[in-house]
Amino acid sequence: MIDRTGLAEFLRRRREALQPEDVGLPRGRRRRTSGLRREEVAALCHMSTDYYARLERGRGPQPSEQMIASIAQGLHLSLDERDHLFRLAGHTPPARGADSEHISPGLLRILDRLHDTPAEIVTELGETLRQTPLAVALTGDLTAYTGPDRSIGYRWFTDPATRARYAPEDHAFLTRMFASGLRGVATLRGPGSRAAHYADLLLAQSEEFRRVWDAHEVGIRPGEVKHFIHPELGALDLTCQTLLDPDQSHLLLVYTAAPGSESYDKLQLLSVIGAQPLH
Repeated sequence: MIDRTGLAEFLRRRREALQPEDVGLPRGRRRRTSGLRREEVAALCHMSTDYYARLERGRGPQPSEQMIASIAQGLHLSLDERDHLFRLAGHTPPARGADSEHISPGLLRILDRLHDTPAEIVTELGETLRQTPLAVALTGDLTAYTGPDRSIGYRWFTDPATRARYAPEDHAFLTRMFASGLRGVATLRGPGSRAAHYADLLLAQSEEFRRVWDAHEVGIRPGEVKHFIHPELGALDLTCQTLLDPDQSHLLLVYTAAPGSESYDKLQLLSVIGAQPLH
């Protein structure tokens, strides 16, 4: 059963405790409140200000589990705080661990500060949970995919557009790497896991996947430098640095280019044009 008073008070206290810089927002000169405004939280949670305001006032219908998950992420809640929020709203908290898509506040704080850098947070299956604007400009909006297509390891064998983003000379290695990675996760998580399900789907759909899967390769790691192909700017050679959240099995991937290089200049241009085509 929903605890409307408890939910309202908890939301208000968490909002007031957050500062604009905590969530990657500018403070501005005319800010009078010490915490975030309701409209700022609503935008972070992808809902209307009116809907969020009614929750803080203890009104309105019971929010769905999906809505509560969005609020928990928007408010940068810890896992314990997220679970508390779900219970206040009358729902059972989602499972923790590898299948959880709740990004830790620490990773979000780092991502929020990477305004001028392509960066993304991904699951162990290569499902993109969050991207910086420059990452969207580099690879497209990878959070828009649904179902198995969310996994780049799955898309690699089913979607030619995914391969078009990477240098052709790397394709053979990436084919082996994605199959190796999927095998490793499927073995780690077991027969009933999403990884095992994705492998079964690919075995039924892709002759290429069946061939590399039968090789039983494991432990193939990506190189430090990734060779992207941008549809407008061409080739970009970017170094990938990785930060792991071991509790959630999430990875923060940050892409940079050597200062003075052609790829560095292209990143600067990409930061100006964003995801818009040049013509």
